[in-house]
Amino acid sequence: MNTDLNFLLKRGVSEIISEEELVKLLNSGKKLRLKEGFDPSSTDIHMGHMVGLRKLRQFQELGHQVVLIVGDWTAQIGDPSGASVTRPMLTAEKVKENAETYMKQFFRIVDREKTEVRWQSEWFGGFSLADVIKLTSKFTVAQFLAREDFNNRFKAGKPIAITELMYPLLQAYDSVAVQSDVEFGGQDQKFNFLVGRELQTMMGQRPQQCFMTALLVGTDGVHKMSKSLGNYIGVDESPNEIYGKVMALADNMIIQYFELLTDVADSELMEFKRQMAGNAVNPMVLKKRLAVELVAQLHSREEAVKADENFTNVFQKREMPEEITEVTVAADEDIRDIITRANIAKSRSDASRLLQQGAVSIDGVKLTSGKTAYRDGNIIKVGKHNFIKLVLQNK
Repeated sequence: MNTDLNFLLKRGVSEIISEEELVKLLNSGKKLRLKEGFDPSSTDIHMGHMVGLRKLRQFQELGHQVVLIVGDWTAQIGDPSGASVTRPMLTAEKVKENAETYMKQFFRIVDREKTEVRWQSEWFGGFSLADVIKLTSKFTVAQFLAREDFNNRFKAGKPIAITELMYPLLQAYDSVAVQSDVEFGGQDQKFNFLVGRELQTMMGQRPQQCFMTALLVGTDGVHKMSKSLGNYIGVDESPNEIYGKVMALADNMIIQYFELLTDVADSELMEFKRQMAGNAVNPMVLKKRLAVELVAQLHSREEAVKADENFTNVFQKREMPEEITEVTVAADEDIRDIITRANIAKSRSDASRLLQQGAVSIDGVKLTSGKTAYRDGNIIKVGKHNFIKLVLQNK
């Protein structure tokens, strides 16, 4: 992974507060504590998160300490994070369930051996009402209404819950609790980062630097990548799914994905831009290169090559994949149970949704219900990239 200082501080970076102070810290030889927090509001990390996580990995390669904070308290509060509606409050049990999946995905990118994992409940678990009131006394409502999202909603007469105003305070206290030197996240977190910086100063600590990465546009080409909008590529998806979703991106998104998600040199990206501007290259060639780079990062170079070959055979040559997973089924088994058991659908309800969308077919014929007659060797296709071959029991 590229750890050149200019690459570290410029590539995929939206803003650093303060870059001059951060450079001094990097040159001081001090082992910095690098904070990034995630609210386990659902079970998937996507490539939008990957932008910041790649930066953390680059800093790790320079010898610095990453501190990943699982927001098991703030996830139960909900936060708009620049959106027009709040996230739903979650139960403690649901947060823990989601976090377990999160942790597996964190370490596809960040080095587990160089990471300190902390849960907010370590410090908020013992918080009393007096502690909460003391914390809220350090800031004014006017200061928090300066946050763009809160300000827009206030002017529009839309409700702002008191719990939402607590969110930046709790995130800021995280920085105090772990003695953060640098906090990482997207540009939409700037207000919260600055609250942390100010609170640290009040508490006698050196104020953290705020390292904000660019926001990755989602697969819809319009909004930032988001789980709630469904326009994301998950880091835990299969090689074929990742490859296929990258190939479906609009041509004008290729360069941004290279810039934010790969180590391809700036000089080479400039050449890509020149070629695309002059129609000197087929965009599909660049998308195939991008897809291979991303699958190799999250799986392996070998899996990337296989995914590339699979795409060529299935979508360019219109052939079936050479290797198809076989699933043994009963003659009367519901198709929803089959694709759930094959780990194509996450749940039976997810399988029902795929059926309703016309995404499930058997030997090329779309299915509209869960019940159908099977024969040995039937090929079930789900979506664009998933195939299973049926082996009938007691044939």
